[in-house]
Amino acid sequence: MDLLLINFLKLGLKILYAPLKLLKTKNQIVYLSRQSDVQGLDMKMLEDAIREEYPELVQVSRLNTIGDGFVAKLKYCATLICDMYYLATSKVAIVDTYSIPVSCLKHKKDLKVVQMWHALGAIKKFGLQAVGTKEGRDEKVSRAMCMHKNYDYVIAPSAQTAKFYMEAFGVDESKIKLCPLPRVDFLTDGNSKASEFFYANPAAGQKKLVLYLPTFRDRESYITEMLKTEFEDKEEYQFIISTHPLSKTKPDERFVPNGDFTTEDLIKLADIVITDYSACAFEAALLMKQLYFFVPDYAEYIEDRGINIDLKAELPNAAFEDAGKLFEAIDNNAYDMDSLFAFKEKYIGTTKNNAATLAKFIVMLVKE
Repeated sequence: MDLLLINFLKLGLKILYAPLKLLKTKNQIVYLSRQSDVQGLDMKMLEDAIREEYPELVQVSRLNTIGDGFVAKLKYCATLICDMYYLATSKVAIVDTYSIPVSCLKHKKDLKVVQMWHALGAIKKFGLQAVGTKEGRDEKVSRAMCMHKNYDYVIAPSAQTAKFYMEAFGVDESKIKLCPLPRVDFLTDGNSKASEFFYANPAAGQKKLVLYLPTFRDRESYITEMLKTEFEDKEEYQFIISTHPLSKTKPDERFVPNGDFTTEDLIKLADIVITDYSACAFEAALLMKQLYFFVPDYAEYIEDRGINIDLKAELPNAAFEDAGKLFEAIDNNAYDMDSLFAFKEKYIGTTKNNAATLAKFIVMLVKE
């Protein structure tokens, strides 16, 4: 986007926002997201936890993705006005990705902004870490868009992951709040949709469930085809592909299960999880699922994007560049669970009641 146009749009937002800031601030929490048009698991669980303990607080969700085409982008610009209204009248704003009005505008002093990133960690570099790289944002555009500005707190699942988040969001340690995301409560609750899954997919009942969770990137289809070739004729395995929510790749019906199951549902059910650089790896590790990384472009990806975690150093027996060798390792069923446990403890840890813990923290901010 042209820098002149960006600055013009920012000026327009600032002009519109100025009178809104004269409105009275309420005991209100606003959730802002561009990840999805429906509420994600973490925001839903946090909202429910706050409502259960503090029903008097008003909670508002502003969830809007940016569609393709000029008309869709024009509609999104219109939604920003409503976003600004709620930012001007709320005590706390919770975001799970970059938010234009949050980062580009100057807010009231009594508004606290909390970044609750939409992943349990970060294998690949992202945000400010990736600015200027081949796969990251343009440096000039990022600066003009005030990328990841104005956060008062950033939620991080562990001290090690906090180091990555400080770089990615441009904050210091004083703005880090250590607490895994609410979804950890869901993942570790001991419940699953096994009966619904196998009722809808009876042929999978006697097979090992292998779940592939690719990250969102340009080479997704090409790399996925390599794994399809290895698993499509293996009768003892049920190969399932769950793409990133923002993926434009057309699903291959052969590898999509019947029924309505979220990625978290499928991780709970899977015997084996394969990913590349997706943060879903942390969810699989949390449940101590056999976790493998298929990274045929490892050196290229490090150069083009950069990674926070050297997978070959931390999980050397689980990271593969060759699909055939990856399948052999899975078929041999000799997995290093000790290394996986160390990985889990380092990047996530094990905590309970995370939604309630975060709810108390957010309410404390409202009452300040």
